[in-house]
Formats: sequence, C-alpha cells, structure tokens
Amino acid sequence: MNALKNSRTAKVFAGVALIGASALVIAGCSTPGTAPETGGGEKPATELALKLGSLLPQTGSLSFLGPPMESGVGLAVQEINDAKAGVTIEMLSEDEGDTDTKAYETSITKLQNAGVAGIVGAAASGVSKLILDGNINAGIITISPSNTSPDFTAWDDNGLYFRTAPSDLLQGEVLGNLIAEDGKKTLGIIYQNDAYGTGLFDAIKTTFESTGGEVVADASFNVGDAQFDAQVATITAANPDAVAIVSFDQFKTIAPLLVNAGITGDKFYMVDGNVSQYGTDIPVSLEGAQGTRPGPELEDDFTERLQAFWTGEGNAEVKDFTYAAEAYDAVVLMALAALASGSTEGPEIAAKMQEVSGGSGDGTPCTSFADCAKIINDGGVADYDGYSGKVTFDENGDPKGAAIGIFKFGADNMYTRVN
Repeated sequence: MNALKNSRTAKVFAGVALIGASALVIAGCSTPGTAPETGGGEKPATELALKLGSLLPQTGSLSFLGPPMESGVGLAVQEINDAKAGVTIEMLSEDEGDTDTKAYETSITKLQNAGVAGIVGAAASGVSKLILDGNINAGIITISPSNTSPDFTAWDDNGLYFRTAPSDLLQGEVLGNLIAEDGKKTLGIIYQNDAYGTGLFDAIKTTFESTGGEVVADASFNVGDAQFDAQVATITAANPDAVAIVSFDQFKTIAPLLVNAGITGDKFYMVDGNVSQYGTDIPVSLEGAQGTRPGPELEDDFTERLQAFWTGEGNAEVKDFTYAAEAYDAVVLMALAALASGSTEGPEIAAKMQEVSGGSGDGTPCTSFADCAKIINDGGVADYDGYSGKVTFDENGDPKGAAIGIFKFGADNMYTRVN
C-alpha cells in the first residue's frame, strides 16, 4: 500500500435520498453473500494449514461488540474448514480489552509468538494504532472488521493492513447530514478523545457546519473515564437542538445525565460504537434517538447461522450483529488470499488480498468461500462479494464503498433500521 492516499469516489447507503455535502457520491454497493456450498473445485496439491488469530474485545468498553464479531469469525472458520477446499484454519482467540485496561498488550504478544499469519482485529482504532507497527515488523496481516479512523488510509504498512469497515469520513458525513436534514440548526458533540472519537467528531462537525448548521459546544473525555458531569454541563449550557454522542459503552452513563439535565432522548444522535439494543439496560427513554452504523441489512439466513454457531459454543444469544459480517468477511478474504497465493506466509497472502476482493477488477464474482475457492482451484481469479458488501479493497486496504445504515430507537429502547 502507498503511504499517501489516492483520491477515489466513496459510496454509501444513507436512506432513500442522495446525501452528501462534499464530492462523495452516495450510492448502494452491497451484495449479500450466500450460504456456503460443498466442494471447492480441484484442491491444490498441498493442503494449506493457515494459522490466524483474533484480537477482539471480550472485556472493556467495547465488550458488547465482542460476541457479534467473534461469532462472525467462528462461523467463517467453521464453514471454511467444512468446505474442504484446500485451506484449513486454526484460529487463536485473544482479548483486546481497550486502551484503558490494556489487555491487548499480553494478547498481541501471545499471537505474535504463536506465529500467526494474520490477525482479525483490533476492533478499536486506538488499539490497532498501538499494535499495527509490531504486526508489520513481524510480517503479520492485520485486518480489522471495525477500525474506522481515517488515519489508517495513509499508514505506512507495507501492504499488510486492511479493513472491512469504511472510514469515519463516510459515517460522519451521513450522520452530519441526517442531523441537518432533521431541521436541527445547532449541535453539541460529546466525544471520546482517541483515534475513533476525534475522527468522527471532525467528520460530523465539518459536514454539519457545511450545511449551515453550527456546533455550539463540544466536550471530550478519555477512555476509562467514569464521570461525565462536566461534559454534560458544557453541552446543556449551550442548549443545542441536537446532541451527537461519540462513545462506546460510556453512553449508558452519559445518556441518563443528559436526560436528567433536560435534553430528551429524541435529540440524541449516536454512532456505531454505541448503537445497541439497550432495552432495560438504560433507565431513561431513548425513544426517537437515531444513529448510524456501517454495514448493509443482513440476510436472515446469515444471522440464523451466526446465532446457531454462537449458542452452539455454549454462549448466550447475540443481542445484535454489529460488525459480525465484517468479521466473517475478514476471515474469508484471508483464506481466499492464502489459496490464491498458495502460501501461509503473511506478506504473500497480503499480496493477493486486493485481487480476491475484486479490487484489481479481474475476478469472477462469487458470494461464498466454497464458490470462490472453486474458481481459484480451477485456475481462475475470484472476486468475493460478502455479507458486509462487495468490500473491493483499494491500494490502501480500504473498502472502496460501504453501506451506512440509519437506525431509530422506539419506546422499548430497542432500535430498528429505517433506511
């Protein structure tokens, strides 16, 4: 990958109307995957034993996103191994924690010492920034299902970093336009002071103000903070028409403080880090709150397979499926790249990642690992279109387009997709 970002057209779903304050073109580009089929064509002469790792949040402020992402990883491994198409995956799973607990420090050392060729994760952009250079030096592919910081586009990564989630430049633009289209003229923003939070803050602010709106107050906090009274006081003093909250599970503390200070839930605008099926987990009403999250609407067959796999491993049911598709696709893409390269070495696999995603434009579209593996094993070039969309990596390891969903909360504090 180049150290400098080339310009490109970005595509996102953001409701029925065209949305965009910049030169971005908003359009649909997701193609759902299909259930895996048996058989993968003529298998290569040597079965590839691919050792991978996952670094996802089992604890910490993003732990509510752990089950959907881990279910996606686990289901992909199971279906790839069941296809018997020339690649068998051994997956080592470790806890990411967050930048406060620092569980990732021990975990990443274990994975690197185990000799993995690639790692799915980290989930948080802030954690990925801390582990990425070490992975690059070790020749390990890093592919995140949920890193959204714009900083990764220009990272000097020797072609070893990829992500199946889009940059916050897309999500922030969609959310900023949504707030403006709802007729809000003034906005307050509470955001966490890390790569994820500052990236979204900048994108939301820039977009909203480009529509003629005004950000009248903003307040940041650090990951690991437990008190948010000062931030809430700063926002409420400005009496904004709307409040954007960029956080992880700190939202469960921030939301009641805002409501108790007189800002009702219908003025909340949320992001992928805190859009969750809260139900009774929050003691105030979120009715009318809206939020954005990357990813297309998932097929029932896929979510049923995810749920069956996850509960079959002895876990409680997944509450929602945020970034499950992106995690699933990350594993499939690495397996296909290994098959295409005939190698289990990180750099050689990485060299085929853009090709198997369709980024080179030369492949035959396919929507499951088994179908794509058959194309590769029969001597062709596969172009995998997965559950998270077409993916289609550019030269920087970014997906060229993405679906951005808009969600709205009801009286039960549960959300539904509205676009």
